[in-house]
Amino acid sequence: MFLSGQTVSLFGSMLVQYAIMWHLTLETKSGTVMALASVFGFLPQAIVSIFGGVWADRLDRKRLIMAADASIAVTTLALALLMLSGFEHLWLIYGTLAIRSVGAGIQMPAVSALIPQIVPTSKLMRVNGLNGTIQSAMMLLAPAAAAAVYANFSIVAIFFVDVTTAAIGIGFLLALSVPRIVRSDSDGPLPGYFDDLVGGVRYVAHHPFIRWLLALYAIVFLLVVGPSYLTPLMIVRTFGEEVWKLTANELAFSIGMTLGGALIAAWGGLKNKIAMVVASTFMFGGLTAALGLAPNLWVFFAFMFGFGLFVPFFSTPSFTILQETVEPERQGRVFGFVGIVMAVSMPLGMAVFGPLADIYSVEFLLVAAGGLLVAVAAIAVLVPVGRRAMLAAGAQVNAAPESRAGTEPQPSGPADPAG
Repeated sequence: MFLSGQTVSLFGSMLVQYAIMWHLTLETKSGTVMALASVFGFLPQAIVSIFGGVWADRLDRKRLIMAADASIAVTTLALALLMLSGFEHLWLIYGTLAIRSVGAGIQMPAVSALIPQIVPTSKLMRVNGLNGTIQSAMMLLAPAAAAAVYANFSIVAIFFVDVTTAAIGIGFLLALSVPRIVRSDSDGPLPGYFDDLVGGVRYVAHHPFIRWLLALYAIVFLLVVGPSYLTPLMIVRTFGEEVWKLTANELAFSIGMTLGGALIAAWGGLKNKIAMVVASTFMFGGLTAALGLAPNLWVFFAFMFGFGLFVPFFSTPSFTILQETVEPERQGRVFGFVGIVMAVSMPLGMAVFGPLADIYSVEFLLVAAGGLLVAVAAIAVLVPVGRRAMLAAGAQVNAAPESRAGTEPQPSGPADPAG
C-alpha cells in the first residue's frame, strides 16, 4: 500500500517536473531562466533536508509525508488556477518550484526512515530494490505521458493531474497502519527541536562509518555528473545532432537502471552490502572511462546501459546499510544529510564539469572522471574506517551460516563501525 501510494504520487510529480522544464524552454529559450529554475528546484531541498530530518524523528512520519504531499498539491493547484486566470509570471513558477523543493526536503527523509518501520530487516534490500525499480520505471513512463498531455492539452492540465495523483497517494497513506517509534535516546521529556538538530549533527560527525559512507556518496554523486549530464553533449558533438540519438541515450540509461533495480528486488543482492557499494563504485569508474573511449554510438549506448544497470547496486545497498545501522529514532536526521548530499552534489558537479566541457572534450572529462572514481573506490577501502567496515561486514557474512535456524538474519552492515 505504501509503495502504491508513493508510485502514484511520484508519477504526478515527475509529470510536473518535465512539463515545467519544457514550458520554460519553449516559452523563454533562455539559459538564464533554466539555470534559475534549477536553483529554485534544488537549493531549497538542500537547505530544508536537515530540518526535515529532525521533523521525521520527532513527528509521525506518515502524517509528515501526507502534509508535505498536500502542501505541494495545494501550491500546484494555486499555480494552475492563476495560470487559467491569465497570470503566467516567471516568479510564480519559480515560487512553485521552490515550494515543491521544500516539500521534497521534508518528504525524502521521512519516506526513507518510514520504510524500516514497516519492513522486516531481512527484506529491506529487496523492498528498496523494488522502490528503486519503480522510480526508474517512472523515468521511462513520465516523459512520454507528460509529452502527450502537454501536446494535446496544456501545462495546466498536467498540474491538475498532479493534484489528483497527490490526493490518491494521501488516500493510500491514510489507510496504512505504521507502528509508533519509541525513542531510546531520551529517558525524560522529548528533547528540544534544536537539541535534536545538534544531536543529529554530532551523531554524524562522531560516527566514523556514517561519515565514511556519506563522504563516498557525495564524491560519487559529484563525479557521476559526467555520465548523467555531459553524455548528451558528447553525442551531439561526436555522433550527430539527431534527436533519436539523444532519446536512445536516455532510454539506455533508464532501462539499465530499471532492470538493475528489478534484479536487486528479485535476488536480494550480496550479503556483504559494503562490498556491493565499493564494487559498484569501481564499476562506475570503469564504465565512465569506457564511455569516453567508446569507438562508435552503439558501443556508447551499451556502456550507458551498463552504467544504469549498476546504479541500483550502489544506491540500494547504501540506503539499506543506513537503515540497518542507524537507530530508528535517528534515521530521519541521517537521511536528511543524505538529502543534502544528493541536492548539492549534482549542481556542484555541473558547476565544475559544465565550464570544463567548453574547454576540454567531453571524452577527456569522462576518462578523467572515471579514473578519479576508481581512485576514490580504492582509497575508500584503504582508509582505516573503510578497512574496518569491510572486515566487519565480511565477518558477519561468514558467521551467518552458523546462526541458529529460524532466527532473524542480522544486518550485513558493520556491527560496530565506530570501533
